[in-house]
Amino acid sequence: MERGVEVAKVDELEAGEMKPVEAGGRTVVMLNVGGDLYALDDECTHASCSLSDGYLEGEVLECSCHGSMFNVKTGAVVQGPADQPVSSYPVHIDGESVYVTVGESG
Repeated sequence: MERGVEVAKVDELEAGEMKPVEAGGRTVVMLNVGGDLYALDDECTHASCSLSDGYLEGEVLECSCHGSMFNVKTGAVVQGPADQPVSSYPVHIDGESVYVTVGESG
């Protein structure tokens, strides 16, 4: 598996936090759910709003614009108005560094 692009250090995100990062020319939102890290496209598929401006509740990320909700682990739509999932990307941890591979959508 390709290591990807280094986007953060492990200790930058506490459980329940998220932040936008750049990886391979894309903006993705890194999320920490219970100590596990996930990466999704930072753009809502409904109205192109930034998901990193939204709200993280457990494994669900809610867009702040119109309330679309996405599963953090898969990018699947949990609740509309969005009807298309957001892309999720593999996260790899090596030591203290966090890598995201944007070429491999999950």
